[in-house]
Amino acid sequence: MPSVLLTAPNILTLLRVGLIPVLVLLAYLPYDWRYLAAAAVFLVAAITDWFDGYLARRLNQTSAFGRFLDPVADKLMVAAALILLVQWHADNLLVVVSAIIIVSREITISALREWMAELGKRASVAVSYIGKLKTTLQMSSITVLLVHDPRLDSVGFALLVVAAVLTLWSMCIYLKAAWPDLRNS
Repeated sequence: MPSVLLTAPNILTLLRVGLIPVLVLLAYLPYDWRYLAAAAVFLVAAITDWFDGYLARRLNQTSAFGRFLDPVADKLMVAAALILLVQWHADNLLVVVSAIIIVSREITISALREWMAELGKRASVAVSYIGKLKTTLQMSSITVLLVHDPRLDSVGFALLVVAAVLTLWSMCIYLKAAWPDLRNS
């Protein structure tokens, strides 16, 4: 295995990918504690998302592999959790629409970043403060909703809706930054 894969940040990112089937398996277990366990796994994944980036910068262990895998791991984990939440709350329009907005934005911005990278202008669609805030609210709302406790659901729903609004806002910021290149191509 090449040494670039053996850095602490990349191991944490790979762990996050490995936690996806664990999350899904836990969600389908026939035990009452499955919700809390699924939320705990998602929370661990969310923490590793922050921690791997911190370690990469702190230890000077950034790599092309890490820059590729980190956002992929994030999107896969969030998408898997949102699919679970849509299944659990299929009758809640706020959850369904928020999940559609979040997943659609991630696909759109991933494609936009790839296209801008081909033009040599990836920096114009780099992660922004709003994007980081959006991610924090997404991770928080999903964790709360995975607990699947009616006493917490209203907080989780509210956080998810705010995350969806920030998701749209950040998408508009990225599209606005890329608009001159989109218009002239």
